[in-house]
Amino acid sequence: MDIIVCIKPVLDPDLPPMKFSINTQKNCVNPPEGMPPVMNPYDALAVEAALQIKEQQKGGKITVITLGSGEDVQRKALAMGADAAVIVKTEELQEFDGLAKASLLSRAIKKIGTYDLVICGRQAADWDLGVTGSMMAEYLGIPVLTRVKKMEIVEGKLRIERITANGNETYEAILPALVTVSSEMGKPRIPSGWGIINAAKKPVTAWAPSDLGAEAGKIGGRNLLLKLYASSNERKCEIITGKNTEEATGKLADVIAEMMGK
Repeated sequence: MDIIVCIKPVLDPDLPPMKFSINTQKNCVNPPEGMPPVMNPYDALAVEAALQIKEQQKGGKITVITLGSGEDVQRKALAMGADAAVIVKTEELQEFDGLAKASLLSRAIKKIGTYDLVICGRQAADWDLGVTGSMMAEYLGIPVLTRVKKMEIVEGKLRIERITANGNETYEAILPALVTVSSEMGKPRIPSGWGIINAAKKPVTAWAPSDLGAEAGKIGGRNLLLKLYASSNERKCEIITGKNTEEATGKLADVIAEMMGK
């Protein structure tokens, strides 16, 4: 069974607030010094899910794909047990949204060729949009199953259990199919020492958009980021006083009414 897993480098979710800053001119987050990106936690679960399927089937190949830079993240996936890694370089591209990312990832999957299953995390830990996987399935023309907590191959079909607001649902789908996994999947395995050593020896294939038949000037999304800024933690406190409790309460009621526009 050939499995493709899409993984994304993100800022460490445990990044100290003092290390977080935004470039308001370029509408991007400044890379924190001394803290390299990590694998998106949901994507680490996607790698784990692929490894479990491979073990269940007693064989297969797992290929991980990343957009942009992120060789360290690729090496971690290889150390966990993935067989091959591909990076699609995006330095020549301007900021693009989930639709453009789905287009590039789909092109990369088609270039790889044969595949039975595509696995993604349900969303990225940085933007939390959770749309790329579903749009990839549309580009590829295959079924998509989201928020999956358990999956297995039964008689050549994919059987999954997914979470909903009202409980769990079980589905079967023909292959190839695309799955997005949720945190209920469990925990990803920790790479072994031998896994880390072997991962350092494996090549990482790099493709440019032109290698995928995509023109840099025509790769773009439909969303335009107007402004990116950090939320303010500033708080103001006004002390309400009066000759007695009744007077102070009346003044407080007037302030609240004014704030509510009454």
